[in-house]
Amino acid sequence: MNREAWLNALARELRPLFAENGKPIPDNVRITCGWPSKGALALKSQRIGEAWDNANSADLHAEIFISPILADTMRVADVLAHELVHVAVGNKAGHKGPFRQLALAIGLEGKMTATVAGEGFKQRVQPMLTALGDYPHAVLTGTAPHRKQTTRLLKVMCADCGYIARVTKQWLESAGAPICPIHGEAMICPDDTTEESE
Repeated sequence: MNREAWLNALARELRPLFAENGKPIPDNVRITCGWPSKGALALKSQRIGEAWDNANSADLHAEIFISPILADTMRVADVLAHELVHVAVGNKAGHKGPFRQLALAIGLEGKMTATVAGEGFKQRVQPMLTALGDYPHAVLTGTAPHRKQTTRLLKVMCADCGYIARVTKQWLESAGAPICPIHGEAMICPDDTTEESE
């Protein structure tokens, strides 16, 4: 079973819990493991799940994204439940009123913008997780790849007034040192002044 099949299977298992609390999960929901639209790699207030309203979809499906930085089975389950609460009550509710009422009713607790599984939720969901097995996903490191700096600039300066400029080695070799705008003299390239461009 791949991770999307696992997430959708868990959502099906959660349907009775939502229905018992008067807010059934709609049929038109897609769930996937993917990066949320913003804050996915933030150092603070990292977004680990996101629910998009069905009005945003061309075929009127609500879309749920579970961040690939999550791999703990119970944590994924409670984040999925949080996002399903958004879908069940409508995104317009935000994290207040009907959202809060349903989240607490199914056993989520804590700050409503960052709920976690309470004991009641864990007891209800653990048999589902045992039947499904562990979430089939490994943590995807939450850091963006960095491009290596390739352009190196050399520091050149006027020997008379200390005016500083930076130039690539290619330009220095092909066109020569720049001219000081104050003295009109060629600038020099002191030793050990290679710096990375900013």
